[in-house]
Amino acid sequence: MLKNNNRHERLRYNIIIVIIYVIGVILLAQLFRLQIIHGEEYRTTSNTRLTRESTLKAARGNILDRSGNKLVTTQMGFSLELYKTKLENQTLNDTILQLVNVLEKNKDGYIDHLPITVEPYQFTYSSEEAQQKWKINNGIEQNASAEQAFEKLKERYHIQTENIQEARKIMAIRYEITRNGFSNIKPITISKNISRTSALQIREQSNQFPGASVVTEPIVTYPYGSLASHVLGYVGMISADEYNTKKDTYDINDLIGRDGVQYTLEKYLKGQDGVRQIDMSVDGTITEEYIAQEAVSGHNVVLTIDANLQKVTEQALEKNIKKIASGGYGKKYDAKAGAAIVMNIKTGEILALASYPNYEPELFIKGISQKQLDEYNANKSQRNRAIAEIYAPGSTFKMVSATAGLESGTVTTSTLINDTGVYPKAHKPSCWYWSSYHSGHGYLNISQAIKKSCNYYFYELGYRTGIDTIAKYAAMYGLGSKTGIELAGESSGIIATPEYCKQVEHRDWQLGETLSAVIGQSYNSFTPIQMVRYIGMLANHR
Repeated sequence: MLKNNNRHERLRYNIIIVIIYVIGVILLAQLFRLQIIHGEEYRTTSNTRLTRESTLKAARGNILDRSGNKLVTTQMGFSLELYKTKLENQTLNDTILQLVNVLEKNKDGYIDHLPITVEPYQFTYSSEEAQQKWKINNGIEQNASAEQAFEKLKERYHIQTENIQEARKIMAIRYEITRNGFSNIKPITISKNISRTSALQIREQSNQFPGASVVTEPIVTYPYGSLASHVLGYVGMISADEYNTKKDTYDINDLIGRDGVQYTLEKYLKGQDGVRQIDMSVDGTITEEYIAQEAVSGHNVVLTIDANLQKVTEQALEKNIKKIASGGYGKKYDAKAGAAIVMNIKTGEILALASYPNYEPELFIKGISQKQLDEYNANKSQRNRAIAEIYAPGSTFKMVSATAGLESGTVTTSTLINDTGVYPKAHKPSCWYWSSYHSGHGYLNISQAIKKSCNYYFYELGYRTGIDTIAKYAAMYGLGSKTGIELAGESSGIIATPEYCKQVEHRDWQLGETLSAVIGQSYNSFTPIQMVRYIGMLANHR
């Protein structure tokens, strides 16, 4: 019985050994078939099936005026991207130069933030401070000339060509790669909204442009150019810091609102990106593309702005600023900037909001040049003066003082004050009428004082009423506080008070400052948007 059991065990053991050998032989045969017989075929297939996921950009929502005119919209266009591939520096530089030459041939722009021009060599920065900061950030010696800096970058990027113009073209893209980086999954965008001709040439000759990919994506456009630029704002590439805090909703290559409505209503305007699959060979050549997940467009935003009225307002503002600067009103002034606002006093709706000088928001999408950016910065062109700058209100403040005097009972509508020209108290300020005619307005009631803008009357009203009461009514008109308009960067403004004087100058308030404050001077400084709200309240009897 024991021998039979041993015989059966050996039989089972032998069967298992035979099965293992058979499986081993099959595996070896399969490996031989895969690697030797069909190896080249599968390698070729593998090379053409290197799949990468790419973001399918969602269209941002439109920004419309009150009549439905599209102030900002999107249109499908071609963008040129470059992925990192296993290329030597010389091959990468040659590829970049060929791509740039195709773009230039078809009059397409490309990204260029390199702050050095050639022939002659010079930096494009408008200030020495900005230039030195750039040198520090890019490892350039502080005393290096533009030519020396250029040669340093040329060496760093292994640019071999002796043609200076060609070297700069390559350097512009390599510099952008240094600034923003790129990888085999994160491309750098070389150019947005390129022509169909460029797109077709690059796609048809893709084997000559390893790593290059022409993608169809929604391009943000501004059909009215610079119209309402400070209201609309602009979009730009998300920064590394922003991306690190918004990874759940943003891609590293996303556009994000930077100013104006584009910034404040970003969460509504931004769409939901989809997914594009890209099949690429190991040398970077695109072999196939297809959509894995469709993108969802952002929401539309309708403004209270009227495009036609906005245009007229901007033109009138620019014309008058230039007229003031040229002496068209009798004397030349250093007028370079200003703001104008049109409001429906019944509803509080802003129909036009203009700030001068303005700027072209679309340049920040296509790739603004360093020279243009420096010009904008020097002129503060992007600053929305209608909500961000504060100015002394001057005689427009006299209605606040009149309200304070009437409401407090200091004066009535029939109270007469005799303007003799020079006010006898404090520093003895004079009425503007005295400066022109060496006499006063004589006896005036409060309505006549407002009509003639009589400083003397308001000096006396301020003396009787007191600065605290005047400041109280200024605050009741909303002066010195933000309006809450849906735009970033609004300033609060300043109401002249003894407390503010003590805070900034560490001294006591003087009567002379009350006399200045009552006619809209002293520390009184408000934004144009606050002033239009205040005047609207007066006109609307509220």
